[in-house]
Amino acid sequence: MKTPVSILGIIPLTLLFSTFAWSATELRSTDGFKNPESALFDETRNIIYVSNVDGEPTNKDGAGHISLLTTGGQLHDLTWVTGLNAPKGLVQHGNLLFVSDIDQLVSIDVDSGKVAGTWDAEGAKFLNDLAVDDSGQVYVSDMLTSSIYRLSGDTLSLWLQDEALQHPNGLQVDNNRLLVAPWGKDLQDDFSTKVPGHLIAVDLASKSISTVGSGEPVGNLDGLESDGEGNWLVTDWMAGALYRIDSRWLSENE
Repeated sequence: MKTPVSILGIIPLTLLFSTFAWSATELRSTDGFKNPESALFDETRNIIYVSNVDGEPTNKDGAGHISLLTTGGQLHDLTWVTGLNAPKGLVQHGNLLFVSDIDQLVSIDVDSGKVAGTWDAEGAKFLNDLAVDDSGQVYVSDMLTSSIYRLSGDTLSLWLQDEALQHPNGLQVDNNRLLVAPWGKDLQDDFSTKVPGHLIAVDLASKSISTVGSGEPVGNLDGLESDGEGNWLVTDWMAGALYRIDSRWLSENE
């Protein structure tokens, strides 16, 4: 089954407690991907990396792969990197592309397209998003175990495990804290939650967890990106929604 990836035009609709809801207008669609999960733009090489699960999100079947997409929406290379299982999150540091793959962290040399390193995340069940700090340390969320792993040097280890992480998904390093977009509390068998998630922050030095903004539930949060203007864009996977969270949503301890 071919799955299209769409490039969307975003139109603001309403303002609600510093959170904007958006509608999306499809600008173009690219066929050929197989269960695409994440896309990452490489400004230096002017190319977009796309992770393809190609199957069930927890299957270790070697069918997962990374594709290359041009900024014009053309599929440049469907199977640029193969042999992965169910690749999801992507982050780049220098010439290395890091990929989360169920219970492993994989690095790929973007110049050669070859796997450069693989690390096992002991105890992980569903590695998801990635973030990297200024020193090159890579953080990886595990949604099912409410954990965050960290690659420091050549060692990947459990950095933080806490129910207060609320099944973490999206990650972004923001100065001295790690912003987390959680799925929510009380995860059900159908992946819904009794309580939707809201943005939280983890202090990188103390690992203390704090609420960002009012703490009111927003949704089953997934992707998290800066809009470049001090605000944050976050997706709600279950609702198929995109929100912009205003820069005035500061941590409660600030």
